[in-house]
Amino acid sequence: MKRVFQRIFSLGVLSLITLPSLAQIDVSQVMPVDPNVRIGRLSNGLTYYIRRNGLPEKRAELRLVVNAGSVNEDDDQVGLAHFMEHMNFNGTRHFPKNELVNYLQSIGVQFGADLNAYTGFDETVYILPVPTDKPELVEKGLQILEDWAHDATLDPVEIDKERGVVIEEWRISRGADERMLKQTLPVQYKDSRYASRMPIGTRENLESFSVDALKRFYKDWYRPDLEAVIVVGDIDVKEIEARIKQIFGEIAGPENPRKKESFPVPDHAEPLTVVAKDKETALPSVDILYKKEPQAETTIGDYCRYMNRLLFTGMLNNRLREITLSGKPPFVQASSFYTNSLARTKDAFRIYANTSDTGMALSLSALLRENQRVLKFGFTAAEFDMQKKQLQAFYDRIFQEREKEESYKYADEYINHFLLNEPIPGMEWEYDFVKQYLSTAKLQDVNSLAQEWITNRNMVITLNAPEKSGVRIPTEPELKQLIDSISQLSLEAYHDKNLASSLLDASKIKAGRVVSAKTDEDLGTTTWVLSNGATVILKPTHFKNDEIIFRSFSKGGHSTATDADYFSASNAAAIVRQSGVGNFNAVELGNMLKGKNTQLESNSPYISLYSEGVNGNTIPAETETLLQLTYLYFTSPRKDKDAFESFKTRQKQLYTNLAANPQIYFSSEFQKLMTQNHPRAGGLPKPEDFDKINPDRSFQIYKERFANAGDFTFLFVGALDEEKIKPLIEKYIGGLPGTAKKENYRDLGIRPPAAKLEKVINKGADPKSTVNIVFTKQVLYNQNDAFALRSLGDLMNIKLVEKLREEKSGVYGVNAMGSLVKYPSPFSLFSISFPCAPEKADT
Repeated sequence: MKRVFQRIFSLGVLSLITLPSLAQIDVSQVMPVDPNVRIGRLSNGLTYYIRRNGLPEKRAELRLVVNAGSVNEDDDQVGLAHFMEHMNFNGTRHFPKNELVNYLQSIGVQFGADLNAYTGFDETVYILPVPTDKPELVEKGLQILEDWAHDATLDPVEIDKERGVVIEEWRISRGADERMLKQTLPVQYKDSRYASRMPIGTRENLESFSVDALKRFYKDWYRPDLEAVIVVGDIDVKEIEARIKQIFGEIAGPENPRKKESFPVPDHAEPLTVVAKDKETALPSVDILYKKEPQAETTIGDYCRYMNRLLFTGMLNNRLREITLSGKPPFVQASSFYTNSLARTKDAFRIYANTSDTGMALSLSALLRENQRVLKFGFTAAEFDMQKKQLQAFYDRIFQEREKEESYKYADEYINHFLLNEPIPGMEWEYDFVKQYLSTAKLQDVNSLAQEWITNRNMVITLNAPEKSGVRIPTEPELKQLIDSISQLSLEAYHDKNLASSLLDASKIKAGRVVSAKTDEDLGTTTWVLSNGATVILKPTHFKNDEIIFRSFSKGGHSTATDADYFSASNAAAIVRQSGVGNFNAVELGNMLKGKNTQLESNSPYISLYSEGVNGNTIPAETETLLQLTYLYFTSPRKDKDAFESFKTRQKQLYTNLAANPQIYFSSEFQKLMTQNHPRAGGLPKPEDFDKINPDRSFQIYKERFANAGDFTFLFVGALDEEKIKPLIEKYIGGLPGTAKKENYRDLGIRPPAAKLEKVINKGADPKSTVNIVFTKQVLYNQNDAFALRSLGDLMNIKLVEKLREEKSGVYGVNAMGSLVKYPSPFSLFSISFPCAPEKADT
C-alpha cells in the first residue's frame, strides 16, 4: 500500500466496501488486510504471500525477501551482504556454478533485465519472474528461491572468481558522488552504524575477506524467521501454498539464532552542517534533512497522518516550482519529500535543490526561507483545496485501472508489508477511505506538521560543491549563522494566484470535419483525414480501462533552421514550455490542470532534430482538456520575458560543471566522434551558448513549426469511443490552421565516420575506464533486418557476459545493442560498451 508517489497501490477486485463516516471511525483501529492475498507463516518462521493476478498472462513474479542487509555486517564482513547476493547466482545445491543463469535464460528470463536482486542497508531482495504455462517452470522457480534461502554452495573457487566482478561493480560506483558521500554520511548518520555500512563495501575488504566470514553472514541472517517468499501471478493459490509448505517447510531454523539488533541514528539538539567538495562535481546541490522518529503505519490514524504528509509536501513543491520558474530563480530545480528509507530506525523530511557554483548560499537561503514561511503562516485554503483535488484525481485513476494492475506491483507491496509492516488493505477499501478523508481533512492538521518537522533539532545541512579556483563555498560556520538568521527574517505570507474557469473559449473555434476515412482490419486502426489536411489515426485497445495515449508528429524539426538560428531553434520548444500558453504562464497552467488526469509529457511540445509534435495522455472523460491543450500549443504559445530569463539562467547553471564529470565528458566526446564533430549534432553545450538564443527568433521558429496542422499526424491509442471522440477531434484538431502543403526534414549531412577510428580520452581521478566499440555501415532500411540486428545484440549480451564477467571476472556488466537508423540516411549501428579497470581496457 501507500508510498503513493513512489509506486502504485495494492489493488483488490472485490466490490466496493462502504465505510462508516470518519467521525464514526476509531482511528486507533488497525488497517484491514486485503482478502485477495493469502499470507501465512510456517512453523520454522518463514512468511509467505500468495496472490492470483492475471496480468501479465502466463507469468508469475517470485521474490525471496531477506530481512537483513549491510547494517547487519560485522566489521570483517563489510560489503558481504551484497557479495552474498552475487554468490546466490554462482552455485546452489540444485544449480551448480553458473547453471542457474543458463537455465533461466533458456526459458526466456534475462539476467539483469528480468532476473535480478538488490541489497540495501536493512534488506536483501531477489527478483525472479517465471513463465507459468508449464507447471514445472513454477516448480523450478520455487526451487531456486529455496536454494537461495539456505542452500548456496559458497565454493571458495567461485567466491574468488566473483571478487573480480564485485570489485568492477565497486569501480563503477567510484566518482564524485561516491567521494562526497564519504564526506557527508558520517554527518547525516552521526554516531550510527549506517555511516560505515554502504552496501557496496570497500575494495580492501572485497579483496581480502575470508570465506568463513561470508559463510558466517549467510548462516546468521539467511534463516526462515527473517525470510519471506512472495508469489504473485497467473497461478493457482492453493497449489502454490501447498508447494511452499512442502518445499520451504523442510528448512530447519537455527538452534541458537543470532539476535538481530536494531541500529539507532542518534538525535542531536543542534543543527549539523557538512560541506563536501570534489573537482568532478557536475551539479552543485544543497540538502536540508530533518531526521524524525519512524512513523507507525498500522492504524487508520497512521494512514490519515500519511495523507497529511502527502498534502504538505505537495503544496510545498508547488511553491518551489513557482520559484524555479520565476525570472531570477535561486536554483535550477528544487523539491521536498518525506521518506521512511533514511534508516530502519529514522524517517526524514528532506528539501533539496540543485544550484550553481556561486548560488549555493542563495539556494540554501531560499529553501530555509520557504520552510520558515510555512512555519509562520502555513498553507492557504486555496492551496489546500487544489492539492486535495490533485491527490483525489491520482487515486481516481488508480482505482479505474485496478483490474489492470501488473503482478510485480503487488509483489512490491508485499515486500514492504513484510519489511516495514506497511498496510495492504486493498484498493477498494483504500479508495473509499481516501475519498472520505479528503472530504473532511483539516488544513490546520496539515499546517501543524511544520511545527513537528521544521526544527533545529536533528537538522542536517549538506552542500555538495565543486572544488575549483575562483569559486567561494560557504563555510560550515557561515551555514550555521545563516540558519540562525532565517528565523529573524520579516516574511510575507504566500499570496494565492487567481484561477480562470476554463482553458479557452471553445465557442470561438470553427470546427473542421472528417473528409475521408479508412480502416485497417489487420492493425485495428481507423484513419481520418480532416478538412484542414490533418491525419488522425485511432487505435482502440483494452490494455487500460481509463487511459488514452496521444502522439502527434510532423517532419522538419530544427534541421530546417539555419546554422545561425541553431540555438534559438533547438531551444524554442523548451522556452515555450516554460512560458505557458494563451492567458496562462507555466505556473498558472499547472494550477489549472490540478485535479485532472490530463498531462503532456515533460518534453512536450517538442522540436527535435528531424520532427516536432505534442505528446500526452488523458482519461476518456478529459479528452477535451487534452485537445484544448494541444490546440493552445499549436495556436497560442506565450511569449514571456521572465520565463525566458529563468530558462536561460537555469540552463547556464546546469551546464557550468557537467563536463567535470568524466562519464558525461566521455559521452559528449564520443558523440562528437560519431558525428564527425558536426556542430549541430554532438557534444555538451557550453553555458555561453545559451546567450546565443534570440527569444524573438525562438518564438517565431516555434510558431512556424506548428503553423500547419495539415502536415501533422495525430495518433490516439487506448480506451477510445470513436463516436464520442470524433466531434472533439473535428473541433480542436480540425479547427487548427492547415493546408495541403507537406514539409520534410533537411539533411544536414550528419553521418558516422566511414574509416576506422580509435581515440583515447583521458579524464577523471579514479582508476576506471569505459570502452565503447561501434560498427557502422551504410545500408538500406529494412524492418526484418532491424529486428535481426536487435536480436543479435541480445545474443551478444549473453555471450559477452559469459566471457567477460563469468569466465574472466573482468567486468560487472556489458551492453551490446544493434539497430538500424532510418533518418536522414539509413545506416546500421552495432555497439558494445563496458566499464573496466584501465589496465584491462585494451586486453
